[in-house]
Amino acid sequence: MTMKRIQILIVFLMLVTASACTIGYSFTGAPITAKTISIDFFPNKARLVNPSLSQTLTDGFRDKFVNQTKMDLVEGDADMHIEGEVIDYRTNPVAIQGNETAALNRLTISVKVRFTNNEPEKDNDSFDQTFTGFEDYDASQSFTAVEDQLVEVITERIITDVFNKAVVNW
Repeated sequence: MTMKRIQILIVFLMLVTASACTIGYSFTGAPITAKTISIDFFPNKARLVNPSLSQTLTDGFRDKFVNQTKMDLVEGDADMHIEGEVIDYRTNPVAIQGNETAALNRLTISVKVRFTNNEPEKDNDSFDQTFTGFEDYDASQSFTAVEDQLVEVITERIITDVFNKAVVNW
């Protein structure tokens, strides 16, 4: 093969590779044809309210979808839409010892999520579902001392579950 043919082949391969990138892929490898997503603020409607949970959850969803897909975050009409609310936030004892005291406590967070896929060919991918996550902590620890760390772990799990349900199962 001559040098000229090799150069033409390289240019051709580069063009084919560049044109293949017009369909978005998430970092999970799932093809995503949607170009825009809107994510509403998640209000906290639980009986026990963590004042920063709504913002943490909303920011987490926005970061996940923008950073792991090629979709643009927009206000209003979008190819995909996510909305919901925190419906439960509670801590309960889970490991009762022989002396009837708890060895472990559990923080549980439940989030109601409504996902709408507005792309015509994907209309069956929409869902309305509650996602729940929990994390146990030693009962000898003060809840306020571990709350932020627990919330971070649980919300990351819930956000990942919603992301997977919304775009990875395509």
